[in-house]
Amino acid sequence: MTTLRFTKDHEWVRLEDDLAVVGITDYAQSQLGDVVYVELPEIGRRVAQGKEAAVVESVKAASEVYAPVSGDVAEVNEALAADPAKVNTDPMGDGWFLKLRLDDPTELDSLMDEAAYRRLVEEQH
Repeated sequence: MTTLRFTKDHEWVRLEDDLAVVGITDYAQSQLGDVVYVELPEIGRRVAQGKEAAVVESVKAASEVYAPVSGDVAEVNEALAADPAKVNTDPMGDGWFLKLRLDDPTELDSLMDEAAYRRLVEEQH
């Protein structure tokens, strides 16, 4: 079973083997509009839960992407440099931002599951 969790800032994190894959939700990309640029962290950089991990720029605004969990950046989605629109077309799949080596898997417990996240989005409408 895949562990998928969400933050109140509309990031998602999914465990794949020993890595945590991070991106923004469909709701977040729809609020941003057309994504034109993504600034990703360097591999090896430490990120802390709740702190900036990446930046996404759209035709409307630039927004920080916060790390849902703490860890070291193991991989970044290089494809976003050439095609940042992947964030719009497949935010939960090919539009992922980075993969982290988790410091503490229990941090996932502080995040929302899918049902709780859906309720949050509905309340914001």
